[in-house]
Amino acid sequence: MIAILDYGIGNLGSIKNMLNKIGAETVIADSIKEIEQADKLILPGVGSFDNGMRCLREKEFDKVIIEQVCDNKKPILGICLGMQMLGRKSEEGKEKGLDLIPFDNKRFSFADDGLKVPHMGWNYVDIINRENNLVKDIEEKQRYYFVHSYHAVCDSRENVLMTCDYGYEFAAAVINGNIYGTQFHPEKSHNFGMKLLENFSKEC
Repeated sequence: MIAILDYGIGNLGSIKNMLNKIGAETVIADSIKEIEQADKLILPGVGSFDNGMRCLREKEFDKVIIEQVCDNKKPILGICLGMQMLGRKSEEGKEKGLDLIPFDNKRFSFADDGLKVPHMGWNYVDIINRENNLVKDIEEKQRYYFVHSYHAVCDSRENVLMTCDYGYEFAAAVINGNIYGTQFHPEKSHNFGMKLLENFSKEC
């Protein structure tokens, strides 16, 4: 059972629909009990970092996430803002993140090259760690759909699973043991995203 966390923000329906297509058993979880009963967790999210963290804490989902992921070793996949909240903090706000992966979120900054912020649309990624189960049997030159103004800057390259280029290289996906995050939206990325979600449901 995969619990898609409902804390007031996030593209829940699209994620659930894609997981259902690959035969995964899912629940949109709006209670701590549902999260505790699940085998895996997905943390979606759209909008600002501070609002996301406040919404998590209002429902005490931050505590149950840390308990289930760190103590019970349940896999978790953060998507877009959900990935950013797996880190320590963001330049976007003042709230503390979940601190499950050692990274901070930085705003895109370009030197007069005409690139717009946010980074929006389809872009190619490079897989850094092909041994990880999240990218099992995923071929090179995958395209995913991005919408973001901030990106993760990891302390260690070991925590970077995928990179993407938008003015410069940034982390498109991050890992730390049973903790995964994608800056892109797999649920909006057609067959590319479906394969990644299938790997999360079956291999991770």
